[in-house]
Amino acid sequence: MCRWKSRWTKKLNGGNRQDFVEVSGAFVCHSPLFPFSIRPGIPWLLMMSKLSPGVLLWLVGLFFLSLGCSHVDAQAQVQSQGESIQVLVAYHSLSGNTAELAKSVGAGARSIPGTSVILHKVGDVTAEVLFGSDALVVGSPVYWSNMSGEVKTFFDRWQFEFGVFPVLKMRNKVGAAFATGGQMSSGKEVTMLTILAAMLGNRMIVVSDGGAFGASATTEGDSPGINDAERADAWALGKRVAEVAWMVKRGQALPAQP
Repeated sequence: MCRWKSRWTKKLNGGNRQDFVEVSGAFVCHSPLFPFSIRPGIPWLLMMSKLSPGVLLWLVGLFFLSLGCSHVDAQAQVQSQGESIQVLVAYHSLSGNTAELAKSVGAGARSIPGTSVILHKVGDVTAEVLFGSDALVVGSPVYWSNMSGEVKTFFDRWQFEFGVFPVLKMRNKVGAAFATGGQMSSGKEVTMLTILAAMLGNRMIVVSDGGAFGASATTEGDSPGINDAERADAWALGKRVAEVAWMVKRGQALPAQP
């Protein structure tokens, strides 16, 4: 991290009044391998001009290496403190296409250090797993331009079996959606919107990536199954969910409200 560090001195400004005047400054950088300061001016430029190209290249390489070490050190510090988040990826799949997309969502979430991922069919999700997760991503195939009955039943169980209301136990958890459909315009966006609507009704924080409303895949016609581009979209969705879940977790200590 680099910042400008100033040096100040007192200066009389008529009578007994004193003002502080900046007399010099420097960019000060701190990193595990390469702490240094850069003071603007002719002496610094003269010194740099006398260095050989090889030495300059070595200094630049060492600087960027030190920044990389700082990033790795920050990630290690998070894990050493025992912090972690849990992302639940719940889906319904008969053909296997939605399950395949769910794996990519999970892989994207795992790419964020300190993130654990649970992949479950919607019928296997328990209240303990649901409420113990920091984020939820729900995937459904498109059935008659809407989510499947199994996914709708999953949301209904929150109320009638899991007791999510009136406490709103999913409040402030991160939510997202993905869908698979046979045709290009078979209702994938409507399916994702109905999933997101159920999450919003539970006061969840919904996010998207890989598409306007989430990740999706067209599984018939000229693009059978799940292709690499659709897997990449699902991976990006999972990564975004984990990133935002970390932001929410680290920002939950809000100042006292009046």
